[in-house]
Amino acid sequence: MINKRLLIKNLLAHNDENSFYDKKRKLNIGEKEGKAKFLKHICALSNSNPKNNSYIVIGVEDEDNKIVGVDFFDDSKIQNLVNAYLQNPPMVQYENIYFPHLPKGKVVGLVTIRSIDKITSLKKNIWKYFGGSIFMRDGSISMPKVFDVEIKDVNSDIVKTIEKSAQNNIKLTLDSVINFITNEHKNLESHYQVFKEQFIVCWAGIKQKQDDKIFYSRVDIELINEQVKLFYSALDQVEITYTEDVFTIIEYVPLGLQNKYKYYPLEKVTITFQPNGMYIMDSNLIFEAPQFDKKTLHHIYNTNNALLDKLIKNISLNENEDHDLRNLPATYMICYLNGFDEAKDKLTQAKPLLKSYDKDIYELYKASIRILRKIKYS
Repeated sequence: MINKRLLIKNLLAHNDENSFYDKKRKLNIGEKEGKAKFLKHICALSNSNPKNNSYIVIGVEDEDNKIVGVDFFDDSKIQNLVNAYLQNPPMVQYENIYFPHLPKGKVVGLVTIRSIDKITSLKKNIWKYFGGSIFMRDGSISMPKVFDVEIKDVNSDIVKTIEKSAQNNIKLTLDSVINFITNEHKNLESHYQVFKEQFIVCWAGIKQKQDDKIFYSRVDIELINEQVKLFYSALDQVEITYTEDVFTIIEYVPLGLQNKYKYYPLEKVTITFQPNGMYIMDSNLIFEAPQFDKKTLHHIYNTNNALLDKLIKNISLNENEDHDLRNLPATYMICYLNGFDEAKDKLTQAKPLLKSYDKDIYELYKASIRILRKIKYS
């Protein structure tokens, strides 16, 4: 079983960027340019490694390999994005890897790419790349190529060596469980559960009981064996259940208007542990957009537009407007889900303005964008 934190350390320590490994300071697939570059690198790494895994490490400074981390990113539909744009798409998995020295909520992103041993190409145009383009790794650079011969396998042995050196051990596992409970979450209710005598899942949060269900807020869930964060949120509520073989996470998001909120189920993640040392993680979007009165939404939409216009013109907001601004990301999202198509563009326009205005409001913006991203690629 591979300890993903050790794997990242081995990649950073022993190899510069090459034909089976790339590193990035951050990943931005919310914008067309960032999405196109990400797909180009996936395509190139898949074509350059037909017989073994290749990797992208995210949250690392390019010059000195300093691990600075990125925000927790749980886009379980990233495979759908790859499938939508690539012909012969590889299997792609994005994981959030915990490093003790990083600030709370920061992780290192690890993208694992497994080729299906066929040439991968772009299906359609995106940004400045044309449909039909094929990319390969030329050293540390993803370059367009023309193929008329079979792709050679040159990296399998070195990748196997790196992965073998990242195997887990009992000490690392025990240290990680103790650290999770006694250091990382000493002020929260913490639990752990062992599955199939091999896998340990730890979770922590503020426990709340509603009717016959137990919910957690400020939730952190980690698959200890691989140092993978399965879930992290300071905003949403989560229902956690488990059996002898299965661990289930149901995430709920608060949505509403005029300070009247209700929690709606967003996504269900099921992890099934198997006796052979493997596990299967299945993610299903279960969100149904709430519908609201159109007249009320028109009023809120116009109010949001007026606030956005004030931010653009750098006009100071009064106390009531500041309060309304904190609801702007969620209410723009609700408007979009209720047929106001322009609301999504308005939300994108608001991003830099909210980021510079207030850190907490920007976090609310990212939460709304995350929901829209999940819906788009489902």
